[in-house]
Amino acid sequence: MPNTGANAYPSRYRWLGLLGSLALAAGALTSGALPAAATGPTLRASGGAGTVLVFAGLTVLTAAWLLLGRSADALPADVLPAKTLPADGRSTARTRWLAATLAWWAAPLLLLPPLFSRDAYSYLAQGAMLAGGFDVYTDGPAALGGPIAQQIPQVWQHTPAPYGPAFLLLARAAAPLADHPYAGVLLLRLTAALAVAALAALLPALARALGADPAAALRLGALNPLVLLHLVAGAHNDAVPLALMLTGLLAATRRHPLLATALITLAALTKAPAALALPAAWWLATATPPRPTAAVLRRASHPAAAGPALPAAGSGPDGLPPGGPGIRSGIRRVGNQAPAFPAFRTFRAFRAGPGHRLRCAAAVLAVAAGTTAAVTAVAGTGYGWVSALTTPATASSWSPSSGLGRLVAALAGVAPEGPVAAARLLGAAGAVAAVVLLAVRVARGRSAPVAALALAFGAVVAFGPAFRPWYALWCAVPAALAARTAGARRAVELTCAALAFAVMPDGFEPDSAELVLAAGGLVLGAAAVMLTERQLTFQERQPAC
Repeated sequence: MPNTGANAYPSRYRWLGLLGSLALAAGALTSGALPAAATGPTLRASGGAGTVLVFAGLTVLTAAWLLLGRSADALPADVLPAKTLPADGRSTARTRWLAATLAWWAAPLLLLPPLFSRDAYSYLAQGAMLAGGFDVYTDGPAALGGPIAQQIPQVWQHTPAPYGPAFLLLARAAAPLADHPYAGVLLLRLTAALAVAALAALLPALARALGADPAAALRLGALNPLVLLHLVAGAHNDAVPLALMLTGLLAATRRHPLLATALITLAALTKAPAALALPAAWWLATATPPRPTAAVLRRASHPAAAGPALPAAGSGPDGLPPGGPGIRSGIRRVGNQAPAFPAFRTFRAFRAGPGHRLRCAAAVLAVAAGTTAAVTAVAGTGYGWVSALTTPATASSWSPSSGLGRLVAALAGVAPEGPVAAARLLGAAGAVAAVVLLAVRVARGRSAPVAALALAFGAVVAFGPAFRPWYALWCAVPAALAARTAGARRAVELTCAALAFAVMPDGFEPDSAELVLAAGGLVLGAAAVMLTERQLTFQERQPAC
């Protein structure tokens, strides 16, 4: 008889998530960000049953992800037939199973029109403008005209590109398809999907280097509804810089600061927020492992008296300081009170000397400047992207700071422009202050670099002048590596789950009819999830055979 115990649940949730992804794909065919040929000049999708299907699929997919986290320690019996599999082998098996689940859930979203945003069409226009000799940092898509400019909402027709030259080089590669928007979007989505695959490989590797749970990092950082909805289905350009940033951080943990700097600078030249990772990479690359103490050496000579194994930060091939088997074994065993995946590594007492850090900082700055100059020269765009960084913040853009400014204006009975500008300036000051305070905490050994990086991204996103749901991934991806407690992981999960429902399928603000359709989809998806859970509860009462 089939096994219907708890270890059968994850496979059921994998199928449930696939059902949600298929419903999303079906609904996107009529309610997504369709080409202008299918929508007319308004660019609004017809919605209807498609909107219901999209929100039903959203509900099912998000619930499957949350339920999968609840049973994260369980895997189907055919994946782990041996109950005596060691902990590291079990973690590897869980990671592979979750990576395969990501492929399952992403596959139905690969051939669709864009979902939840029309930004992919703007990317095509910017690539075509660069190929046509336009200045993308002063002109908007309206200067280009033609079929691709017709795909872009009026609010963005005259706005310059807010992205760095590295991204524009990628966008220019899609320029030959600018007159065929659907084909161009597929090429951009292929790039984003490859970057998501890189995230799925990098997160477990970086988690091991930092002493975190690889499977938990993969589930929170890559098998995440926001990744599927906005990086895969939406083809957003955040996927590439996130992958480059993680690659740079991984290089930093392996003591390659200049390579890490070049990779993170490339990420920042794609999307500017990635520059926040440069100090974290510098700190990781220059942190030195603890030296064996006399107590460690005594334990090394008496292995039987030592406690259970403990991963430790170091420079050896498996994260330990170099030395003979006895020394390495003793270092593994000391600190027997620590869990399998230890808490944040702060490197408090193990920093390199000031001279070494200063020399490394100078080299990092030189490599960052050289990489910026080289990429800018190749792209031929100049440095206008620095002044264009505020492009995503229009007068109607929403964020906590912008909302506060509008509220003050409404209470005071004045025009909103002044209060909104003041609130955004206040938010920017708050973000800078938060980043500085986090840097001080890291320098004093009170916070781990990656945890501080996640919080710094969170501050920039929360206090910034404009907010989009996919911006939260800049915080969620490093948080997947830094969240070591159940409460922290639950906070990341619930935030991402709530943001998954924040945008309509075509990317525009909803009217009352669309809100009713969305609510109907939520109810339909919730009913499907409840029926599935009810069946599982019944099966749980049956004996496993």
